[in-house]
Amino acid sequence: MTTASPVTTASPTAPATAIATIHRWTPVSRTASGALSALLLALAFAPFVFTPEATAKLTTLFVLVIVAAMWNALAGYAGLVSVGQQGFIGLGAYGVFLFVDRGVSPFLAVVLAALLAGAVAVPTSLLAFRLTGGQFAIGMWAIAEFFRLVVVNTPSLGGGSGRSLTDLSATDPAVRQAQVYWLALALMSVLLLAVFVLLRSRLGASLEAIRDDPVGAASVGVRVTSAKRLVFVLAAVGGAAAGGLTLASTLRVQPDSIFGVHWSAYMIFMVVIGGLGTFEGPIIGAIVFFLVQDSFGDNGGTWYLIGLGALAIGMTLWMPHGLWGTVARRRDLELLPVGYRVKTPVVRP
Repeated sequence: MTTASPVTTASPTAPATAIATIHRWTPVSRTASGALSALLLALAFAPFVFTPEATAKLTTLFVLVIVAAMWNALAGYAGLVSVGQQGFIGLGAYGVFLFVDRGVSPFLAVVLAALLAGAVAVPTSLLAFRLTGGQFAIGMWAIAEFFRLVVVNTPSLGGGSGRSLTDLSATDPAVRQAQVYWLALALMSVLLLAVFVLLRSRLGASLEAIRDDPVGAASVGVRVTSAKRLVFVLAAVGGAAAGGLTLASTLRVQPDSIFGVHWSAYMIFMVVIGGLGTFEGPIIGAIVFFLVQDSFGDNGGTWYLIGLGALAIGMTLWMPHGLWGTVARRRDLELLPVGYRVKTPVVRP
């Protein structure tokens, strides 16, 4: 529903009233939100239409959307640039084993492992928030390595060689893939909705103020540390959910892979390509990255990675606002608005 508040100004030379309306939704954004809802509903029927291979690829896309949206919320809105979010992705994957070993269903274990990672993120933030800027980014990388070493030195988790999720091995592959797909779709939808609601709340405005000037935000009463911690925990939950989904889809993880820094490289690439600090940008960036990876990842070898790096550098130089950020600025367009818009005043005599 559009909320509007009139702003009235009087001219000293002619009696007139200028009325400016402040609102969020536009006809385009209402149509886009309805289309997105319909798309998510239609995607729920994909396992009945597409092959297990196709749904497996869509599951990978959903995982990419999750990690991109979480990193964008962390860096694009809270100003917390991290290269260590793979630590929570790994915790989510290995956390599944902790619950499965206690008789919990693997799919429920994915959700519980994500929540467990969120709980771990709270004390982690007490240490990480002592650092700022580049120190925070590298510090998070060190924390991720600490998590990896804990897993490597835990024999019940498979040590350095990794571990397989045998509880799902006996399930029919087509049925298992459909179940993993539905779980990935549900988690992606819930996490995107959580980010959307958070950014549209008063906390969302506070986060942007914190990103631009933490000291200034604190001086006007914003609880800087609490706001950052909430986003940090949400990003940890989302990253862990992505890790659990990766395990459920592949049935096996290894520490060097699931805790690899390439996850952070992927997140940064997707957000830079799509548009940092926009809600739609990471989704578009994830789709672009998925298409490039699916087309060239298996056969491109080293040149594929070089191409990704060159594309990211080119986007940073010539389209610093990303694909969606550039379009949104030129067209004054928001499909899923998280801020307010001021309509041009209409002068009435």
